[in-house]
Amino acid sequence: MIIELLKKRCSVRNFANEEIPYDIIKEIIEAGRLSPSGGNEQPWRFGVIRDKELINKIADLAYNQSWIKSAPLLIVLCTVIVGDDRGGRDIQKRRFPRFNEEIEEMDKALYSYLNLEEHQTKIPGTHMVISAIENGIYSTWISYFDVERVSRLLGLPSNHVAAEIIAFGYPEVEVRIRAKKEMEDLVFYNYY
Repeated sequence: MIIELLKKRCSVRNFANEEIPYDIIKEIIEAGRLSPSGGNEQPWRFGVIRDKELINKIADLAYNQSWIKSAPLLIVLCTVIVGDDRGGRDIQKRRFPRFNEEIEEMDKALYSYLNLEEHQTKIPGTHMVISAIENGIYSTWISYFDVERVSRLLGLPSNHVAAEIIAFGYPEVEVRIRAKKEMEDLVFYNYY
């Protein structure tokens, strides 16, 4: 079943002018909530944006990607930054030991932004995308936006960062599924 849903997934940038029912939005959010995270920390918050004026402002802060304005729903995946007092840099120092000194000396704000991937918001986002497809709702990931200005616009606390945005909606036109690489082009066993 999951493979069939994944085969349907594609990015859509032309959304129909149709609201997504609240019960489906709750199901999408629930799929994200159930996602795994390192140490079960769940270092994320999900901003559910349905207000058209706010969607338009976010589109402008996404370097004027006007297609975003057609989306009836944005979910902003926010990372909660783990403080250095809780070992916030220790994982990366262990992953990349030859850069320990540079990681330790890096400006806290810069390090936090560059380390957003470690906080795994893409896992709940992917779960949300799959849940949406199950309900005939398509999506597109938005990574190209002014992170600090969107974070301020949404009134996020200083230790929260708008890491990713996903636009959701019913497609306005028939979706076109693009071909994926073959498995043998992507996989190696034991050694490359």
